[in-house]
Amino acid sequence: MSWPHYETLAIEPRGEHLLLVRLNRPEVLNALNTQMGRDQLDLWTRLSAAPGNLRCVIVTGAGERAFCAGGDLKERDGMTQTQWQAQHEIFERAFMALVECTLPVIAAVNGHAYGGGLELALCCDFVYAVPGVRLALSETRLGIMPGGMGTQNLPRAVGERRAKELIFTARPFSAAEGLEWGLVNRVCEPAQLLEEALATAQAIAENGPLSIRQAKKSIHHGLSMDLLTGYRFEIEAYNRLVDTADRREGVQAFNEKRKPRFEGK
Repeated sequence: MSWPHYETLAIEPRGEHLLLVRLNRPEVLNALNTQMGRDQLDLWTRLSAAPGNLRCVIVTGAGERAFCAGGDLKERDGMTQTQWQAQHEIFERAFMALVECTLPVIAAVNGHAYGGGLELALCCDFVYAVPGVRLALSETRLGIMPGGMGTQNLPRAVGERRAKELIFTARPFSAAEGLEWGLVNRVCEPAQLLEEALATAQAIAENGPLSIRQAKKSIHHGLSMDLLTGYRFEIEAYNRLVDTADRREGVQAFNEKRKPRFEGK
């Protein structure tokens, strides 16, 4: 699979089924500028439209200091309202493309994640992080508010009351607190972060790729529905898997006591 040249992202295929994406502006703590918004919008849209053999994606930050420091405030300094909103439209579309990406996406938070950086991690399917990182939705300190789904994803992760406290105060919190609250799935030592994220990604990749995509869709959309409507959506997603080669291969492999060979068909 060939990739375009992204000015702000480093694309690293890991074997046939995994892709490592690095936010690649370490000199400014991987801050989100307009070009990074454009690059991410293209990447997440491309992965949904034509994933090829890919089955899982990991997102991390270049360098050791930050996963992503949020919006690039130097670029934004002096922007008119029209310019600001035009830029934010790109960010909005990129966040939505990430949330709706059909492949599982794991955030490997290797350094601090503030504002839009934490929002980016929250848009991923789940989060691994290293000890010592600081996480915050810090926008209210700048006279704005979260605008990358932060007011939607944070309450879904940690609950309404805790999310209100964190957003209203803009208080940083630790990876250990994020783990306790359900925002972080696993805290990993720095040397093991990518290794553990890749191991989880590989475990995902060994399962039925169509199954994973349908399950992700069902969870994502079902959370916005009442229980029985969500269950009806789940059954629709389930039924699409019954007449697939992968389903037949999975059952046959189980009965033959061997590892299944899924092809995404």
